[in-house]
Amino acid sequence: MTRTSHTFTRLAAATALTALPLAAAIAAPEKADVILTNARVYTVDTAHPWAEAVAIRAGRIVAVGTSKQVKKAAGKSTQIVDMGGKLVMPSFGDAHNHPVFGGMSHTGCALHDGHSVDDYRRIIAKCIADSPGTSVIHGGGWEDGLFPPNGVPTKGVLDALSSTRPLIFESTGGHSLWVNSKALELAGITRDTPDPANGQINRDPKTGEPVGGLQEAAQGLVAKLVPATTAQDLQDAITYSVKHFNALGITSWHDAGVEWQADGSSAVIDAYKAVADKGALTVDVAIDLKWKNEQGIDQLPGLIKASERAQSLGLTARSVKFYIDGVIPQQTAYMLAPYEGTSERGSTQISAATLAAATAALDKAGMQSHYHTIGDGATREALDAVAAARKADGKSDTRPMISHLNVIDPADQPRFGQLGVTAIFQPLWACNEPYMDLAKERIGPVRSQYIYPAGNIVKFGGRLAYGADWSVASADPLLGLEVALTRVAPGGNLPPLGAEQAVSLERAVRSYTLDVAYVNHLDKETGSIEVGKSADLVVLDKDIFKLKPTQIHETKVVATVFRGKTVYGSLDGSTAR
Repeated sequence: MTRTSHTFTRLAAATALTALPLAAAIAAPEKADVILTNARVYTVDTAHPWAEAVAIRAGRIVAVGTSKQVKKAAGKSTQIVDMGGKLVMPSFGDAHNHPVFGGMSHTGCALHDGHSVDDYRRIIAKCIADSPGTSVIHGGGWEDGLFPPNGVPTKGVLDALSSTRPLIFESTGGHSLWVNSKALELAGITRDTPDPANGQINRDPKTGEPVGGLQEAAQGLVAKLVPATTAQDLQDAITYSVKHFNALGITSWHDAGVEWQADGSSAVIDAYKAVADKGALTVDVAIDLKWKNEQGIDQLPGLIKASERAQSLGLTARSVKFYIDGVIPQQTAYMLAPYEGTSERGSTQISAATLAAATAALDKAGMQSHYHTIGDGATREALDAVAAARKADGKSDTRPMISHLNVIDPADQPRFGQLGVTAIFQPLWACNEPYMDLAKERIGPVRSQYIYPAGNIVKFGGRLAYGADWSVASADPLLGLEVALTRVAPGGNLPPLGAEQAVSLERAVRSYTLDVAYVNHLDKETGSIEVGKSADLVVLDKDIFKLKPTQIHETKVVATVFRGKTVYGSLDGSTAR
């Protein structure tokens, strides 16, 4: 959602602080509505990283400094909240998530709480029992890592639960479907059905019969069996996601892929507008319009129409998402060299020439390019596209992003800083767990050294922004912060995944705050605690700067503040989660 303009008074700087390197104190000519005092305030302002108090008026930050200095902003009606030494930071952002997909996957037959195939059996059996009849049972949230060796589940498990009604379940990442025999039958999928472009029907290697897994574009073969999504479904999904993210201290996100029509219309953008009109969109939203891989460069006029229409509705959709490849366990991610022990490299879903032309055209139009890349080959293709656009048009402030980056070839790691491309990592993925075991087996030990090289991106002058890719993984930034520092799963005891690629806490916090604001073109508005910026804050019950890195996941959000209003919890901590 685009920020509305606010009138505020820039405040004169007061006497510089002489003790700790606290934020510069500001004296307000107009009295504050709220003052948070006796706090540990981490501002993410490199010039003045620490303060003790923050004053807020009309949703803006009007003073930052020591408690004594900020107290000057108090008036007769000012609410003064003693924070009792709690940590106050800029609220978190999320640079890559799927709020509609995630919200809907948690409201259908959700498998997210399952951690084994037996869990999935139990959950699905309950969904069937709770919804008698012959209609489809549809849900999502299964993890590829629970189906070794290739991350592909088979229909036998589902057939044992029901042979009379179609069962269709999306993976957490949205790249795969798990279906039963009835779903295959009703969709007309047999051994003779060809794989669609950019898709794969998983088959028995001996008989050629479909086994129950559908990859990438092949998921569309069963789309007709799934009930159509209504406008209310979309609104409910967004509303669910807003509440969930606010509870995690998040007040901004980047929606990484929204469908649109050639006339510029989009049901999802309309749903965002409806939620905003109800006052329930308590997050800043930047929206990616999804590039249609089955079309070419001729779709650009429709993309621009959709972007302009969103702007007319008060929403920001100035970014385009390119899905270049798939995922590693199923060998649909595009690699520079073949997968270990095979001649298969995966493939790109967009030609290099089309990607370069589209990137250059978007750059010229002042629109952002956002690329999904998993394999090192896909990452290079995206970087090459940006390089070509920069060469043709010069460097424009479009702030391109590349997301996921499971493997980055060493030769490409310095190019992020050189080209001004922000690396969007999912920090919670950067640890040893079952999915990672599948990935490392596929790419072998040499390339496994280049998995999620966040530390090297920083070392070479690149910018990091973090996003969970929710609902693929938990959206909780506190879990992500811990893994960014430790490269170990929260509470886990396995060896770290590439310990040398860990980053500092200060860098990780910035990547969840100011650098998310940067890719959303909101860094002048939010992402740090500075005078004149929006009062977007999170209050934590523990000071993560004083904890051992392995304890960060134990921290709870006490309150989340968006534009000066508490949207989760309370400032006195009475309703912490």
